[in-house]
Amino acid sequence: MIAIRAAAAAKLNLYLHVLGRAANGYHQLDSLVAFASAHDLIEVAPGNGFSLSIQGPFALSLLMEDTDSNLVAKAVKALAAALDRPADLSITLFKNLPVASGIGGGSADAAAALRAVATLWGLEPDDPVLARIAPTLGADVPVCLAGRTAYFAGTGTELTPAPDLPESWVLLVNPGVALSTPQVFAARTGAYSDPGRLDNMPATVADLADALRDRRNDLSMAAQSLAKPVTEALAALEMTPGCLLARMSGSGATCFGLYADADGAVAAGTMISRVRPGWWVQPAALVNDVAAVETVGEGDAIAV
Repeated sequence: MIAIRAAAAAKLNLYLHVLGRAANGYHQLDSLVAFASAHDLIEVAPGNGFSLSIQGPFALSLLMEDTDSNLVAKAVKALAAALDRPADLSITLFKNLPVASGIGGGSADAAAALRAVATLWGLEPDDPVLARIAPTLGADVPVCLAGRTAYFAGTGTELTPAPDLPESWVLLVNPGVALSTPQVFAARTGAYSDPGRLDNMPATVADLADALRDRRNDLSMAAQSLAKPVTEALAALEMTPGCLLARMSGSGATCFGLYADADGAVAAGTMISRVRPGWWVQPAALVNDVAAVETVGEGDAIAV
């Protein structure tokens, strides 16, 4: 049986500015979003009815939840309903990324599931039904569905393609704490920011780090006030040789360091893992297109 595989790549907010708050209570955002080669993996195949299997190092917390509350299940059932067909699908989620960690997690999984099922059912990648469903699942799902370096505005659903990033590597570090996005936003204090979009995309990773240093993640201080390990993760990254920039992604708690090459990111990961063996530490390349992430293993699977 042919299965379809899709990468649910880690989403990184290279900067994240909170511009204000709308009358409906939602915060207005401005962010440059990139993706890393570290990823979850979705595999879908025709099934007798609907089933969702979850495997991998971060599967346990999801296995303890009701299947219907999983964003993957919500995504594919919403697509099936929109197409007026049964969700007769066998889906496996290989959960390699930490849960509730600021790197897209469930949103990336939902987007990858939409892409995979669309391919299985013969839909074009730009079919409007996918774009209609994505924002109903969460603010990060549209950018994860697009799967390319982009700016987002509004609540995260207004996307503008960004020029390709220079070749860059990151070290992802999660100190083992989960943060609630609403709680982090509620803890944010101080003035709102202006948009921070770059006039031109820097040509080198060093120049990219310089440009990002003039910007920030406006949720970082709030997250640190709720979880001291976020501060510790940022400090650990800053101490590694070759770290050009250390920053938290999204509402945390995952932080990333920016490096010029793979050797620097791997060496930094080894250094941090020795002193913090309980942390999740993952070197990865920044990718401008999620399709560049290799997702085909052994067997008769097709990657999208």
